Amino acid sequence: METTAAPQLTVAAWPGCAPRLLPEQPGHEREDCAAYRNRGGYRPLADADELLAEVQHSGLLGRGGAAFPLAVKLRAVRDNGRAVGGAVVIANGEEGEPASIKDRWLLRNRPHLVLDGLRLAAAMVGAKRVYVYVSDPDAARSAETALAEADSDAFGEVAVRVHKVDPGYVAGEETAAVRALNGGPVKPTDKPPRPFESGVGGRPTLVSNVETLANLPYLHQHGAAAFRSLGTADSPGSCLVTLTGAGRSPGLYEIPHGLPFTQLLTLHGVSSDSVQGVLMSGYFAGLLNRDVLDATLDHETMRRFGSALGCGAISVLTDECPVAVAASVLAYFDRENAGQCGSCFNGTAAMSAVGGALRDGVATTADLDRLRRWSVVLRGRGACATLDAATNAAASLLNQFPRSVQHHLDRSCRSCRDGAFRAERPFEVEAVMRA
Repeated sequence: METTAAPQLTVAAWPGCAPRLLPEQPGHEREDCAAYRNRGGYRPLADADELLAEVQHSGLLGRGGAAFPLAVKLRAVRDNGRAVGGAVVIANGEEGEPASIKDRWLLRNRPHLVLDGLRLAAAMVGAKRVYVYVSDPDAARSAETALAEADSDAFGEVAVRVHKVDPGYVAGEETAAVRALNGGPVKPTDKPPRPFESGVGGRPTLVSNVETLANLPYLHQHGAAAFRSLGTADSPGSCLVTLTGAGRSPGLYEIPHGLPFTQLLTLHGVSSDSVQGVLMSGYFAGLLNRDVLDATLDHETMRRFGSALGCGAISVLTDECPVAVAASVLAYFDRENAGQCGSCFNGTAAMSAVGGALRDGVATTADLDRLRRWSVVLRGRGACATLDAATNAAASLLNQFPRSVQHHLDRSCRSCRDGAFRAERPFEVEAVMRA
């Protein structure tokens, strides 16, 4: 089906898999409160601690990128909040990865599913203040409309606010969200403390991804055993995958964890024979070569491949040169870093310079030696994960595509002969939808 918010975006659940996050019936309209309630939404919660136990048994992992167990975060915020008289919850919809659309889609089209999950999370941690944190104007409007639509008893004594910020790669980092809500710039802060210790207004704060929260109403209604009926033992449930590249319009798919990557390609209408690699987890996890065709889409498998499923954004490389793609990604990180950590500010600039020189056929082996060294020694040296993402892009290019790198050293890359791939925001979903 297609959506009004994204007319060129294909949205579909895996055949034979009853969707939990996408609508059960294809349609073109945003789901309002009445429709959501008719589907069982905003069910009364009898026991918040019982629901928290179900979340723990479900094994629900965060869908924002880190795949951290949600129950662990919930318990930490609840326990810390009880010690100081309350906690705060943030639904993080600031989708900084340009190649991802899932969180914006949920807020634009199923806002009540997100708000219901936010309500349940607030109950489990004892929060009276909650926020929907976004940069996308359509998502913000949809969330505000949903709040106006909701019955007065939907949220009880919980105060819900939509907080809009300017977009940016670092804006969705959890400490950047807390800093923005505290009235500061939308930039990460050093850790500790982490938000679960001290966040908005100094209170313990749960910062949870929109898709993660959207799983809670299903758990509330059906329980942990039903949740685990899809997925793998270590990556239970379904997840949303944004698929871009391969010369096709983007797709948003709900799939069971553990699905073979080749089967997702088939659903999207892409031949495996045409694939030379992928860019994983938006830009964060870097590149994988054709070995990815043997992978299944779950966290444990992607870790064995030296990569990450992360936020579920996958860009397929067919005709694009991996060197040129990596150069564009490194240039993006050079532009998008927060500019407040010297190691990141200087490190992304240095790696981007080598990436651009390699793409343009003017790099030397000494340049590559420096790039390889930087991809190791710069890891973990920034306040957020931006520098790590850049090192992932550099290291994965060198390790996964050595022949392409050598072709650029020799100035013999056929893919770039008639002009190299260049993009300020490679595989950006919104740009494709506006085209």
